Amino acid sequence: MTDTLVRAETTAAITTITLDSPANRNALSSSLVSQLRAALAAAADADAVRGVVLTHTGGTFCAGGDLKEALGRGLSPEEATAEGTRAMIDLMRAMLEMPKPVIVVADGHVRAGGFGLLGAADIAIAGPNATFALTESRLGLAPSMISIVLLPKMSARAAGRYFLTGETFTPATAAEIGLLTQACASSDEIEATLTSISEGIRKASPQGLAASKKLTTAALITEFEANAEIRAQESAALFASDDAREGMTAFLSKRAPAWDASSS
Repeated sequence: MTDTLVRAETTAAITTITLDSPANRNALSSSLVSQLRAALAAAADADAVRGVVLTHTGGTFCAGGDLKEALGRGLSPEEATAEGTRAMIDLMRAMLEMPKPVIVVADGHVRAGGFGLLGAADIAIAGPNATFALTESRLGLAPSMISIVLLPKMSARAAGRYFLTGETFTPATAAEIGLLTQACASSDEIEATLTSISEGIRKASPQGLAASKKLTTAALITEFEANAEIRAQESAALFASDDAREGMTAFLSKRAPAWDASSS
């Protein structure tokens, strides 16, 4: 019997999809991805649903791919990487092409593929417990796939800093650089903000929502289709590199990689 890792509930025309796998930081295992895709598809097809809220349990919104789970199923590192890349492409495409608004509510850590979900959302809200860090460069990698949905939304200067340094930044900074719609200072503010946004969506017609979303995502979808396979190939090459092997080994061993020239 498959564990329930994604829960979906519809109330007053809004479907709330909750990532509920806190034990592995809501990492994108094959089961979680399958359940999330099914929940998104069901909401997209339901006439009674006007919008989707994507949120989470636990202290992490989403930690990205679940390499350990994939390797545990007998996949090679190369196969696991390819599977994770394809899953990320399909999830981002589903969110972008859904004719209904998707609102991400994150009040926990956002890492790796979690940024892909955040960037593909139409509206993104974060609470005071959220933190953000694009740490791929520290592992000998790059945020290849997720860059497709992040670069159009982040300021160029911010991308130039956080893509390269891997620094952790706050919700306030994330809002300032365009990654978030709004940073909320408390759970009460999250609730009030989400209520306001949801009421606006409920007042819109399904046709109006679909047509309006198409306007806001047209350029991004064009960019996505043009570059998804290029970024996927780039990601695969990076994961197969000596730097990536050293970066991942160091990370799992909780030591600094060979190239680390920092003083901390």
